[in-house]
Amino acid sequence: MRISDIQRCEVRPGRLVEWTFSPATVAAAAALPPDPRPPAYIQEGHIRTARSVREDGLFVPTWLGTAFDLPGRADLDALEEALRRWTLRHETLRSGFRWAGDDMRRFTLDGDDVSLRREMVGDFADADALVRYLQDRFDVAADALGWPNLIYAAVVRDDSTSVYLAFDHTNVDAYSLQRIPEEIHELYAAGIAGRTVAGPPVGSYVDFCELERTNADGIDDTHAIVDRWREFIARCDGKLPSFPVDLGVRPGGALPTQRLMREWLVDADDAAAFEAYCRPYGGSLVGVLAATSLIVHEIGGQPVYRTVVPFHTRLKSTWSDSVGWYVGGAPIEVPAARDFDGALAAVRAQLHANRSLARMPLARVLRLLGADFRPTSPDLYSIVSYVDARVVPGSERWAERNAYGLIRVSYGDQVCAWVNRLHEGLWFAARYPDTDVAYKNMQRYVEGLRNLVVSVAAHDRNRAVEPTFS
Repeated sequence: MRISDIQRCEVRPGRLVEWTFSPATVAAAAALPPDPRPPAYIQEGHIRTARSVREDGLFVPTWLGTAFDLPGRADLDALEEALRRWTLRHETLRSGFRWAGDDMRRFTLDGDDVSLRREMVGDFADADALVRYLQDRFDVAADALGWPNLIYAAVVRDDSTSVYLAFDHTNVDAYSLQRIPEEIHELYAAGIAGRTVAGPPVGSYVDFCELERTNADGIDDTHAIVDRWREFIARCDGKLPSFPVDLGVRPGGALPTQRLMREWLVDADDAAAFEAYCRPYGGSLVGVLAATSLIVHEIGGQPVYRTVVPFHTRLKSTWSDSVGWYVGGAPIEVPAARDFDGALAAVRAQLHANRSLARMPLARVLRLLGADFRPTSPDLYSIVSYVDARVVPGSERWAERNAYGLIRVSYGDQVCAWVNRLHEGLWFAARYPDTDVAYKNMQRYVEGLRNLVVSVAAHDRNRAVEPTFS
């Protein structure tokens, strides 16, 4: 899907309706005994970071969401039932955490105890007022330190109904969000037609958390994975890597606000030609990282591009349709190359050597390193992510359904960039510190990336390609 903030996802006026967990569901959760299944390390790290930043006096919303349209004026009873059935499919959505001293304890509701409460909020004639309301509402309802930490909404009009779902990040990743529009459409259409949607059981992310954590707790500080991270961090001057260009951020200063950059990078033909050129080296992921290494060297002058590459951890088909935060990270180091082909070869070698490290939660590794990584920012490091989303069910209808993946842009001193291949081409989005210097350098980065992709598409595959910059 196109990644956006809520300000630029085509919000239109209409009658706003909300669904949250009912008071009976919240009361049932309060009475639950602990669930022995622990949080995933990535969940625990996210919540502890939110608490640490909050204790420093800053409220940093970090929710994720999705937006899409249903045709016509929705049948709210059918939509509510579709949302309820979808929620029941995914155990993580009815599971949360409580503090016991400094320990996190999970609780998980049975499906029979989950019900939704519908509230008619009112009519909004002004789109800007509606956007402000939705953002403020989602900030509170999908807070990392609260529970419930999700909310569903619909804006009803005669010609269409826009649906919005927002979640704390502990519950979802990008792939989870991408599957939602098609699944809700199927459940809603089935409800309207008076039929049920049959399908295989969906793996539980809560079960995955337990398995992953058991595996992670089986290593100690002498493990080879820990040694490789230790060496990588040492070469990053004892820190996890930032985006290696000047962002105008003062070291030790207050956490800056962020802004969002989002736009089409290239069309479908150029995206296909870029993929074809990069395929011998591993495809467009390798190409995007190789291009980035060349461009940031040109802008920032660093002799080696160091970053952590996000990979999904859905290693078994059990988890393929599951909602959850299935993401790990692998470190790579790419020396400045003479040309694009040289950068492609270097990235391919790094990913081949290090991709398996993403299976071990980085939070576990940092704990074993014993370093003082008290987080002061919601992002431990900068990322450049590439995903080919064309394989996601329903992706060919995202444009007509006005489907978006939503991110909350608030505070942060890192760069998080996403390149998504859609049926229409390559979509770029990034959040970055809101400074004049960062804006200038991010513009240079995006233009350099676009120009390089286009130049690759225009050249023969066997010809080395030099990056061009605006």
